Amino acid sequence: MNFIDGQILTFDKPLGWTSFQLVGKVRWLLCRAIGRKKLKVGHAGTLDPLATGMMVICTGKATKRIEELQLGRKEYTATLQLGATTPSYDLEHEVDATFPTDHITEEAVREVLTRFTGEIDQVPPVFSACKVDGKRAYDLARKGKDVELKAKRITIDELELLRFDPETMQLDLRVRCSKGTYIRSLARDIGEALHSGAHLTALRRTQVGDYRVEDAFPSLEAFEEWLQTLPLTPPCEGGE
Repeated sequence: MNFIDGQILTFDKPLGWTSFQLVGKVRWLLCRAIGRKKLKVGHAGTLDPLATGMMVICTGKATKRIEELQLGRKEYTATLQLGATTPSYDLEHEVDATFPTDHITEEAVREVLTRFTGEIDQVPPVFSACKVDGKRAYDLARKGKDVELKAKRITIDELELLRFDPETMQLDLRVRCSKGTYIRSLARDIGEALHSGAHLTALRRTQVGDYRVEDAFPSLEAFEEWLQTLPLTPPCEGGE
């Protein structure tokens, strides 16, 4: 197997890791395995540290396919907590406001979800990698500066309610969507549409394009063990 000519690898990203950390660790393991100091390695779509699941990683000349792979539909499972919001729309920050939930029923949730399928305009979270005047929005937000992001047109193909618990006011969703969709923003918008608030408590990406998480390496340890079984191309072959 020649990682210089290019390979597409898939991983189940663990909770707490950044996408950059996963790419860096994969690059280090590959360079050690093939005896090179450098190797092009990149990912086809960022996943937040508090999210787990599918990440597509390209090596060598396959990094030229990253833009193409990023266009693939994404699928997620998400858990939302109704009745409370956080500045980041997830558990990165503490709850900053609470709202009534007595009026929320499963029927109301199902009706609201129908409003978020198809093409919609979505404002990204201020704690995101979107750029404002050349700077990352999350850097500005963490410095306490006001950040105003413009709405972007995204597509949600499927939005399925998997579970609704009226006692805890938690719900689970399956979301199939286009590139650029923020599930955290979707949680915020669903909360507002229910005349309450909401934030994410769990997020897992299960699919990117044709790649499914059940077929991915479940851990870096499993990837390292797999590398040890391969007849690898000597480092003198290839120029990436």
